[in-house]
Amino acid sequence: MLRHIAAQAKGRALACALALSLALSCSAAPAAFADVRKADIVYGQTVDARGLSVAQCPSIDAEYAVVMDAEGTVYFERNASSPTQIASITKIMTGLVALDAVDAGLVSLDTPVTVSAEAAAVGESSAGLQAGDVMDLGTALTALLVPSGNDAAVAIAETVGAALLAAGAASGDTAQDAFVAQMNATAAELGCTDSVYENPHGLDFDAYAGNLHSTASDVAKVVRRAMQNETFRAAVSQGDTVIEVERGGAPASISLETTDGFFDIYEHAIGVKTGFTALAGASFAGAANNGGKELYAIVINSSSEAQRFQDAMTLCEWVYEHEVSYPLANSTQTASMNGRDVPVVAEVAHTGWIDKTVKATLSDPDAAATIFDLNGNVSQSLEFDEVSGNVHAGDKVGTITFKQRNAVIATMDLVACEDVAAPDFLEGVGVWWDRLWRGFSGQSQTAESVTLNQTPLVVDKTASAS
Repeated sequence: MLRHIAAQAKGRALACALALSLALSCSAAPAAFADVRKADIVYGQTVDARGLSVAQCPSIDAEYAVVMDAEGTVYFERNASSPTQIASITKIMTGLVALDAVDAGLVSLDTPVTVSAEAAAVGESSAGLQAGDVMDLGTALTALLVPSGNDAAVAIAETVGAALLAAGAASGDTAQDAFVAQMNATAAELGCTDSVYENPHGLDFDAYAGNLHSTASDVAKVVRRAMQNETFRAAVSQGDTVIEVERGGAPASISLETTDGFFDIYEHAIGVKTGFTALAGASFAGAANNGGKELYAIVINSSSEAQRFQDAMTLCEWVYEHEVSYPLANSTQTASMNGRDVPVVAEVAHTGWIDKTVKATLSDPDAAATIFDLNGNVSQSLEFDEVSGNVHAGDKVGTITFKQRNAVIATMDLVACEDVAAPDFLEGVGVWWDRLWRGFSGQSQTAESVTLNQTPLVVDKTASAS
């Protein structure tokens, strides 16, 4: 009997230990469903085609994702061109269309926005606006982007849409229809390939069900454009805030709580917009800036609201980790120039002589290019000028071009790092006779230009850990 009781106690203890272990492992691993897929695209090629290891790739949970920089370079894609619902990420386009109307002079940030009964009744995520509330457009944009206010979205669409209709800039049966038409027109202008907007807030169920959708790639284009507007950047960079509206003829304060948890987990976070519906899943269009590069990470249909921010941070950190500084001058030979030693990257033939060359360096011997190390090795090509006459240190003697995967990453002048005098009269006569005899024997008439610069292999720091 005692043995039976002891066995039961031992079993209960093991079960408790197992449950505790499972609970701890779940709490410590928010990215439980994150993975790397062979079809994920890194800098234009699949993970499989590049032969990348799991350690070299971002492990994320989102079903649709892309990360792009402010210049439009795309570093990573997962199903980025596949259509999907984007929920309240739609509001980025809403804000952009409104701000474009400001830039066009159709409205101003001071234009009054009155909340209609329809706007106040939209429901779901809300800024807490009431029918009859009045605020300026700048305040309405804050109510749109900070708490993801569906009420603010409709109020903005009605106000700006009316201005678009009055100016003949967009058409529609109602002001809101005209605004949505402009959302789609702007998407087309930005080169979006598979985006359809049907309302200004992104709700996609019940009365709002339809064909509204976009892609991660298209969203990145919209974010990139929106983040060029300082008013938009300021709005999405806010945390919790308070706005003032006119309610019933008297001022009223409304506290707004941000939906953007990116700021809570990432030191480089600078915005932008969350989204969630049952069809879109937990989604986020995020922006980050580490002081050197700005990135836009779009993640759609993550497994949880917390995971979407983790996915966005993973993508941004992965890009930052693989951005490396690549010195362009790599030569073991040096020469003294202007009181300092510089690398000699080439010896350029001096056509005035038979056997003399001019030592050359880069116009900026310390130059480096920032490259993405997973994109492959660097190559170089040199074009030498026809050098004759007196050459002085600093004179241009050629051009050097550096490429990574056939894309130019730097072009720079080659400059002489020494003085080389042309032959004087008697030396010139000697060179003439020497060349005459060399012509009979088929020997070279001038020295050969020589490339001394090397392009070291790009070694990924994580490859050895894979």
